[in-house]
Amino acid sequence: MSSEDYYRRVNGVREPDPTLGKKAQLSPERAVVEPVAAAPTEPMPQPELPKIKRTRVILADPRQSAGTLRARVELEEQTSWGELLIKDLVKAQLKTGLLLWGLVIALLGSLPALFYLLPGFGRVTLIGVPLPWLLLGVAPFPLLFGVGIWYNRLAERHERDFVDMIEN
Repeated sequence: MSSEDYYRRVNGVREPDPTLGKKAQLSPERAVVEPVAAAPTEPMPQPELPKIKRTRVILADPRQSAGTLRARVELEEQTSWGELLIKDLVKAQLKTGLLLWGLVIALLGSLPALFYLLPGFGRVTLIGVPLPWLLLGVAPFPLLFGVGIWYNRLAERHERDFVDMIEN
């Protein structure tokens, strides 16, 4: 017989609890009542805490990979691998510079040979000015300016490639 069946009658009406109204039997050991401290009538003033400013803590930058950090450390510490990377960049810059220097030398150096081999070419005038004067006195400056801009763009491309290689 379960406890639920104890309270039911046959018609489904619950009987009252049989222990209801009876005095509880006390155990031989009496309970000890301890005095309770009186509740404070006024709330205790809380000491004002200094305001703490929020500080954003970034433990790791998700955009940087471990390879990037390693490559940067290698470059900063100038290890053999870092020196090899720097030497490759310097070699690429030097190669570009020498190629463009060779182009300028070939263009400007060929003019005296051209005037020597084709004497009639040296007598041509353009707007009343002899062509050799224009080619030797005016044309080298725009040529050198253009080659300088070209070298600058190539050097920046090499540096971008270097940075991309380090970051990837």
